[in-house]
Amino acid sequence: MTRSPNILLIQVDQLAASFLPAYGNHVAKTPHLDALAGRSVIFDAAYTNFALCAPSRFSMLSGRLASEIGAFDNGAEFVSSTPTFAHYLRAAGYHTALVGKMHFVGADQLHGFDERLTTDIYPSSFGWTGDWTQVREEHSNDARSFELAGPLLRTVQMDYDDEVAHRSKRKLYDLARGSIDDDRPWLVTASFTHPHDPYQCRPEHWDLYDADAIDLPIVGRIDEAECDPYSLRLRTQYGLSDFAPSEAQIRRARHGYYGSISYIDDLVGDLLATLRETGLAENTVIVFTTDHGDMMGERGLWYKKTFFEGASRIPLMVSWPERFDPKRVSDNVSLVDLVPTFCGLAGDAHLAEAADPLDGRNLVPLLETGEDPSLDDTVYGENLAEGATAPILMVKRGSLKFITSGCDPEQLFDLDEDPFEMRNVADSPEYAASVADLRAAAVRRWDIEALHEQVAASQRRRRFLRSVAAATGSPDWSHVPPDQAGGRVLRDDETYNDWAYGFSLREKED
Repeated sequence: MTRSPNILLIQVDQLAASFLPAYGNHVAKTPHLDALAGRSVIFDAAYTNFALCAPSRFSMLSGRLASEIGAFDNGAEFVSSTPTFAHYLRAAGYHTALVGKMHFVGADQLHGFDERLTTDIYPSSFGWTGDWTQVREEHSNDARSFELAGPLLRTVQMDYDDEVAHRSKRKLYDLARGSIDDDRPWLVTASFTHPHDPYQCRPEHWDLYDADAIDLPIVGRIDEAECDPYSLRLRTQYGLSDFAPSEAQIRRARHGYYGSISYIDDLVGDLLATLRETGLAENTVIVFTTDHGDMMGERGLWYKKTFFEGASRIPLMVSWPERFDPKRVSDNVSLVDLVPTFCGLAGDAHLAEAADPLDGRNLVPLLETGEDPSLDDTVYGENLAEGATAPILMVKRGSLKFITSGCDPEQLFDLDEDPFEMRNVADSPEYAASVADLRAAAVRRWDIEALHEQVAASQRRRRFLRSVAAATGSPDWSHVPPDQAGGRVLRDDETYNDWAYGFSLREKED
């Protein structure tokens, strides 16, 4: 029987698809990702299901929308009884390892992975609980994003991602040495925190770019009178309602973002080189994606938490030349599709039906042929976090993106006719039938009033628990990673030569 393929999932943080050359960008310098794209199936219309770190990741891991699993914001618990792709793949006989960021909140810091080789970069507590009653939250971004953008020798995020890269490479070397003591296929998730703001990078990555060549946003800051209500609330939350960065500050922030993307490119290139030199590349599916994008000044907006393309459209590239020819796929797909797709890659597509009904679809037919007439070309997105004040929901079908909520006017954008989302055609007679159809899809998917109550109740409970923890202390749920080096040092129960020669790995012969 043919062995199921290994899977290397490389996830980065806050990378807008439009900032990669594989998606048409002419400024970014990403030779390693360009090479990966050249041997990949590239999804041109891939979307996050929630443009915020933790809810996006919990949806991706579970194959279910955030509203179905209570992942309402960055301080929402990821419940242990929710199956993840790590559980599904272990059921299919895989060894699973997580290296890097996954933003787990709660006592369970593994969620089905056999092992986790780093701590998380963010809190595991309820400290970042969303609060619809606040105009601006304590942890919101501020003007320092622009005032402090630029080259730096070192940041805490560089420390973290260098460690993720080191431990991911070491894991691949261990797998090549046969350290899992059997012939199981494996999933390794390497999850980096760049190019997430701050927009800072090492000098060598900053110097890759001519400052004058850094492009400015295509759509400038929208006048307040023409701005949709949620975008105005988002500006307030990010401290941008009464502060507009100058053109020089915008260019400098984008320069730092580009530099961070080049830094990630170097880390990914090093990881893929390790995969090749160990001989593991031949039977390994490489999946490259992110949790959400970044507006990067488009429309005067920054960061995430919006359904505009900059924050919600993401890169998704899948490479396995042994089976999938390089191609581009135009169908709408989203991160919840990874669970059933991984099950399909593992050779048991029906495994995805073992527990909860999933919101994702198996993309293997698209990977194989680029077409799947049976696939529903619809993706769903949610925004339930701070600033929303009520559920804000998206349905994307074909080129049409429909946005509805419990508090704001409806929006409809036809991306074929209006790729920069400048014209809301929700009230246009020409699109009346489409609006009715997409509105009906939203009603079938969500009960907005009931969801509103669920989110509000969850926020109240977690705010109370947060206040108790602040007053009396709380348990530390942070994951303490194993000492990888400690597993390879000489101890009294081994002889020197057995130890010195026992874990060597020779260069792979052609």
